[in-house]
Amino acid sequence: MLILQHRWVNKMDNKIDIVVMWVDGNDPKWLEEKNKYTPKTKKDNSASDNRFRDWNLMKYWFRGVEKFAPWVNNVYFITWGHYPKWLNIDNPKLKIVKHADYIPEELLPTFNSNVIEMHLNNIEDLEEQFILFNDDIFLIKDTTPEDFFINGKPCESALLGVLSSQDYNDVFPHILINNCAIINKHFDKKEVLSKHRNKFIAKEYGKDVIRNILLKPFVYFSDFRDLHLASAHLKSNFDEIWKAEPEIMYNATKSKFRSKEDVNQWLIKNWYMCKGDFVPRSPKWGRKFELGAEQGECDYIKKQKGKVICLNESSDDIDFEHIQKKLIEAFEAILPDKCGYEK
Repeated sequence: MLILQHRWVNKMDNKIDIVVMWVDGNDPKWLEEKNKYTPKTKKDNSASDNRFRDWNLMKYWFRGVEKFAPWVNNVYFITWGHYPKWLNIDNPKLKIVKHADYIPEELLPTFNSNVIEMHLNNIEDLEEQFILFNDDIFLIKDTTPEDFFINGKPCESALLGVLSSQDYNDVFPHILINNCAIINKHFDKKEVLSKHRNKFIAKEYGKDVIRNILLKPFVYFSDFRDLHLASAHLKSNFDEIWKAEPEIMYNATKSKFRSKEDVNQWLIKNWYMCKGDFVPRSPKWGRKFELGAEQGECDYIKKQKGKVICLNESSDDIDFEHIQKKLIEAFEAILPDKCGYEK
């Protein structure tokens, strides 16, 4: 009862926190621990090096938050235990949270971002309303709280899709299937699309609404297309899913690395979409780029074409140093000044 009362107060005063996950893939102690648990015969892509590579761009993440989202309450920096040497840990808005502070001890150590995400509701002081970032997602233009929450409801694009894969060893499609299995267990697609038609067939989606219309006749939800951008969440939605499926959720967060048994935080968004507890938002508010496979990310940053950008790295086989140099130049063009999160 006390917890519910605390979260209601947070919701009423409209405080919004930010959560960001970060890892220093070059830390010798972290590498030693990671190598200790990395399976020697693993054939999938769950432990590939690109998942842990540090692009040395994190200071631009903090500069972006300070300049483009000054309204944020606190920033929760989720880490294995390390943090950048330049980070000003005395900044009153910065809250450093170690995995051991909120993830059950028997699940540690973990190198699985899904495990780290799905237990975020255990962070006691985290506000009911929070925005989740990965360390490859950056703010690049002025934002307002209404870009993320309106009347206490998360803003999101409810875009349906069909799941497929080009890589037999990719664990990610399996994770999305697991998400949909839980959703289809608890929600009837026909009923959801009928009850919340105006949120799935919304003008904000532009041409993307056509896909939603074409997939409407299919009996089950087969996929929810995610934009790989900053995600607005309510802690209570995490609590609700954990209460509904405690055994599945616990077993899905046991793997040290990403696995075919996982679920991820997109499940939370799929859940509140099916409840209709969200406000439709244009998918054009930001964009994801696949580094090394797409062009234009630096121009997108410099010209501030959207409010947020994801710099996704799906492959180890890229010209890392060249791309890194260009990205630093682009961020310097819009965020050249040191911020309060830097020493």
